[in-house]
Amino acid sequence: MSGRALRWLMPGLRFKRWLGLLIVAVALAAVGAVLIVRSWGIPHRHVSQDVALVLVGVVVGIYAVRQLITSVVTALVPTEHGEIAESYWRARVLLRGPRIVALGGGTGLPVLLRGLKQYSSNITAIVAVTDDGGSSGRLRGELGVPPPGDLRNCLLALAETEPLLEQLFQYRFDSGEGLSGHAFGNLFLAAMCTVTGDLQEAIRASSRVLAVRGKVLPATDDEVVLRAELQDGRVIEGESLIPEARGVVRRVMLDPDTASPTGEALQAIAEADVIVLAPGSLFTSLMPNLLVRGIAEAIRASKAQRFYVQNIMTQPGETDGMTAEEHLEAIERHAGPRLVDCVVLNETPLDRETAARYRERDAEVVKWSHQGLEAAGYEVLSGPLLAQDSRYAWHDPQAVARLILQRWARRRPEPGRLLDIFMLRDQLRSEQR
Repeated sequence: MSGRALRWLMPGLRFKRWLGLLIVAVALAAVGAVLIVRSWGIPHRHVSQDVALVLVGVVVGIYAVRQLITSVVTALVPTEHGEIAESYWRARVLLRGPRIVALGGGTGLPVLLRGLKQYSSNITAIVAVTDDGGSSGRLRGELGVPPPGDLRNCLLALAETEPLLEQLFQYRFDSGEGLSGHAFGNLFLAAMCTVTGDLQEAIRASSRVLAVRGKVLPATDDEVVLRAELQDGRVIEGESLIPEARGVVRRVMLDPDTASPTGEALQAIAEADVIVLAPGSLFTSLMPNLLVRGIAEAIRASKAQRFYVQNIMTQPGETDGMTAEEHLEAIERHAGPRLVDCVVLNETPLDRETAARYRERDAEVVKWSHQGLEAAGYEVLSGPLLAQDSRYAWHDPQAVARLILQRWARRRPEPGRLLDIFMLRDQLRSEQR
């Protein structure tokens, strides 16, 4: 017996006792069975005691096996109060969850992902790679690597890792020549990209380190720059400079406009059950994904249910005064008509203090009309989606995810997806109880 196998017999594992009991149970059942066979045909020989011995062995054996499984599963997947059946059911729900594709960038996409991962492990985040500000912009300019910041935030949003490791990846150096302002996670991704020579391989390696639930993909592997044409005729180059120009955006463009999507991104869109355009900066986080050649066409051709999560607030220098209807008009102007089926909207009003803080920054609540959106051909999904424990007007991740997936779960299930739909519906119902 190898040294590794002998570790099962070390003290403290609560394994030996149940293994020993199982051996005893098997022995009892075997002895009883032998006695029954040997007494077969002997007149006046009562086998009731032998049968009882077999039954005792079977019952004790079942109990020992159950306790063995419990000991092993509890060690591998520790759960509060030892709720192993619940933990296993939860894991199966996630594995059989809908295939979800979410597109965006900035802070909006990670918020959405944190909610969606509570219902499925089959998530693909497609992330814009046009960021040229802050730590990402510096690494992009100095090392020639794709901007890692938005990718890092999405990896962490989907991660099932220790809090300390998440804090490490989010840690931002506040001193040191050349280090100040950089997030450790950005440096890690940039280093991995340099070592592997491939952004997607760097993301895969980081996903393993962080135990990511799902996939994170760049919208394109090409190096691209975002440009904006303003109503006054100015053309602004660079994602970070567009809001600072404080003009009305007429349209945004990618340079080069021939940037092609990754094959994995197109495959994920084609196979998706649910596609979500995430909240966030309309022109600088969402649009760069839709402008990659082939992405919008793939979304439109998909059989998935397609959702757009409307921002709660306008963004100064980017969507000043724009209504929800105008946000959707801008999406159609850039990516073509009928890209989404449903619009997800928040009904919860802001408190006075939060509203006042946003007014100081020239931001206001995005206005929307239920009738106007329906007249434009969109299904409206609305609910109390404002996060209650934040000083900011951010979405509640789980409330948004629940609203989207409740809508998807109402669909008529395909023959091969009956169990998937049932398991998701069961989880959604249990949360409402």
